[in-house]
Amino acid sequence: MENGSIPRSHSIAHGKFSLAPGRSTTNRIIVNVGGVKYETFKSTLRSIPDTRLSWLTEAQGHNPDYDPATGEYFFDRHPGVFNMILNYYRTGKLHAPTDVCGPLFEEELAFWGIDEKQIEPCCWPTYRAHRDAQETLAEFDSDHSDDSGDDEEEEEEIARRFGIVEEAREEKQGFARWQPRLWHLLEDPNSSQAAKVGGVLE
Repeated sequence: MENGSIPRSHSIAHGKFSLAPGRSTTNRIIVNVGGVKYETFKSTLRSIPDTRLSWLTEAQGHNPDYDPATGEYFFDRHPGVFNMILNYYRTGKLHAPTDVCGPLFEEELAFWGIDEKQIEPCCWPTYRAHRDAQETLAEFDSDHSDDSGDDEEEEEEIARRFGIVEEAREEKQGFARWQPRLWHLLEDPNSSQAAKVGGVLE
């Protein structure tokens, strides 16, 4: 580099730094997601075929998301989640954002045409947490619809699933331990002699 010349990789073109030596501007693509503009290469988007972003690299004239006035594709979607989507195209690793709930990320993956199985193992538990919670609640609902089981066993099972066995045992001491039996006495005056006496006293 002589006479203060600028290296080729930092040469100025039209008032901006060029991307890289040998990179054509026809390879660039601008995607506007929820008002946030992302600029990348078509070759980057082609790295994961059969997805919504890879389809953008094909004929733009027939794409309803393309705005010829601005020269960009516009999607009214969550821009924060799109960071993770675009990063997947760049790195080949799909991470789930920690500040977005699982159902929202699941919906965005479906919109962009990305299989959730591509999520990295480190993010899988966080992503699956909402679905696991829904499945557990569904199990509890089905368990409670069947009244043939023992109430005490059900309470112990619930405490075990939520990891609060010690707290549940402590709560059982004192009045809490006798509360279900007292309710039964008051609700059904024919259940025992004590209940009948209580019913008369009322």
